[in-house]
Amino acid sequence: MNIIFLLAPFSVLLGLMAVGAFVWTLRSGQYEDIEGSAARILIDEEGESDRPAPGLEAAATSAPAGAEGPHRG
Repeated sequence: MNIIFLLAPFSVLLGLMAVGAFVWTLRSGQYEDIEGSAARILIDEEGESDRPAPGLEAAATSAPAGAEGPHRG
């Protein structure tokens, strides 16, 4: 029963910290342009699709022996 005197203030403090973090994100503008942020990932910048990501060309040519993948049989 004595643990309730420790857990109750701790849970209230944790709740207040969560509310404070939410208010902080509201004031810093985290939720201003939700649709724009979601669509920004779909925009293909000019020339980006023509070249592979850095390091992929070296990984494709230097695959270790037996790295073809799992064999199903």
